[in-house]
Amino acid sequence: MADYYVYGRNTIRECLRSHTALKLFTRARFQGDELVKEAFRQGIEVLYKEDKELDRLAGKGNHQGFVCLAKSPELLTLKTLIDRAKSNENPLLLILDGIEDPANLGAILRSCDAFGVDGVVIKNSGNVTLNATVAKVSTGAIAYVPVAGVSNLSQALSELKDHGYWIVASDGSAKQTYDEVDYKGPIGLIVGSEGFGISKLVLQRSDFVVKIPMYGHVNSLNASVATGVLLSHIVLSRK
Repeated sequence: MADYYVYGRNTIRECLRSHTALKLFTRARFQGDELVKEAFRQGIEVLYKEDKELDRLAGKGNHQGFVCLAKSPELLTLKTLIDRAKSNENPLLLILDGIEDPANLGAILRSCDAFGVDGVVIKNSGNVTLNATVAKVSTGAIAYVPVAGVSNLSQALSELKDHGYWIVASDGSAKQTYDEVDYKGPIGLIVGSEGFGISKLVLQRSDFVVKIPMYGHVNSLNASVATGVLLSHIVLSRK
C-alpha cells in the first residue's frame, strides 16, 4: 500500500504521536499551532498551503486546516501476528470476512484499539484494504492495531487452531448467544459483512457460532457496532 493523505486535527495528532507522519500541510496562520510545533520537533517538513490546495489533498473532506502525508501501515503475515500476540496470556484476534466499507473497517480498528485486541486478520482480496478513509475514521487507531493479510481464511483458521486458538464466529443463524461462551484462552473472533455474513466454509471451521440477540424491529447491526458489542463482552468476561 502506498503512503496516503489524512486530514483533521485528531487524526493528524495521532499520526504525529505514532510517528507515522511524513509531511504536514496547513494554513500559514497556523504557524504557532501545537500540531505544527510538534511536527517541527520531530523534524517533519511543514508546508503552508491555501485552502484550495488543502481541499484537493483532502479530497474535499473536512480537514480543519490540516492535511498530512502519512506512512502506509505495514500488512503483516499471519505468522508474525501470532508470534506478536504470544506476549499476551489470553490473545484476542479479530478476523474479518468480507468487510467492504472503509468506514466500517476504520470504526472496527478504533474499537480494536480501545479494547486491546492483539491484531486483525483480513483477506488480501474481497475485503476493503487499509486506505485514507479507514485511517480517518479510525482516528489514528490504524497506526496501533496490527493487521495481517491472508489469501485464504479457512487456511488461516487452521493455522490459528494449530496455535491453540478457539474460533468464535458471529452469525445471526446461531443458536447460542454471545454470552454463553467462555472466552478465556486464545480467541479468534470472526465478524462478517452485513450483506453476506460469514461464508459457509468459514462457519463450518468455527468452534462456536454465536449471535447477538435482537429485541427491536431490525434484525441486524452494523458490522462495526456488532464488533464493539462482542469485543466489549469478551474483555469484560475475562475480568
